[in-house]
Amino acid sequence: MADRGTGGHGRVTEMADFMRSLAAAAAAQTLPRFRQANDIANKLSGGFDPVTEADREAEQAIRRLIGETFPSHGILGEEFGLSNAGAREVWVIDPIDGTRAFISGLPLWGTLVGQTVDGDAVAGMMSQPFTGELFYADATGARYEGPGGARTLATRGTRWLREATICTTTPSLFGDSERVAYDRLEREVRLARYGTDCYAYCMLAAGHVDLVVESGLQPYDIVALIPIIEKAGGVITALDGGPAEKGGFIVAAANAELHAAALAVLRA
Repeated sequence: MADRGTGGHGRVTEMADFMRSLAAAAAAQTLPRFRQANDIANKLSGGFDPVTEADREAEQAIRRLIGETFPSHGILGEEFGLSNAGAREVWVIDPIDGTRAFISGLPLWGTLVGQTVDGDAVAGMMSQPFTGELFYADATGARYEGPGGARTLATRGTRWLREATICTTTPSLFGDSERVAYDRLEREVRLARYGTDCYAYCMLAAGHVDLVVESGLQPYDIVALIPIIEKAGGVITALDGGPAEKGGFIVAAANAELHAAALAVLRA
């Protein structure tokens, strides 16, 4: 796969194959270490932000493959930072989104790889190798591969908050005023589920949940998921309605009407 840039037709048709290659490279590092004894380091002195050997080795494997295929592109990863700063095209990596789930033996983690062009997310994937699932999106749409067969992803048509299912990894993500706003929104919906990390965004794209609301996200937590949601028909922004690529307080919804209703409650 040549370093052609995103404009060529060949790049679009080859993106799915490249996503599969990235997923396989990461899985070779993460899956053998899942539900095994792992050395866990804490990246915070005043809290708990775990990192494992699987995180580091998976990111290195992804970086190698991207570097070999697109040597002119930049790479931003959670564990090893930014390389080739100034590049128009940047790959954004979270080798294990949901490390807490990973170290707890819960299959709600995933490998995230997204691509931005001039800061806009244009392609992305979430791979969950334990369940054998791959969610990805490029210029041609959003797709799923896994148990039950391959299919196109599409959000569902829930229009009313009272009929919606909302996900967040944990309400403790939110600061004091944010928590008040989140709790207000949760009281408006039919069902709330926690502990889902990146998996929730893919369930939104697949039409199983309607809202995902989280705070304190970094670009590597969200860039890969933006194209998956948008190409499936959903809407994802920051709380102020701006682009989600920089992270922060994120609101994702199955459609524009539900997104507007959630923002209205959160901002009340």
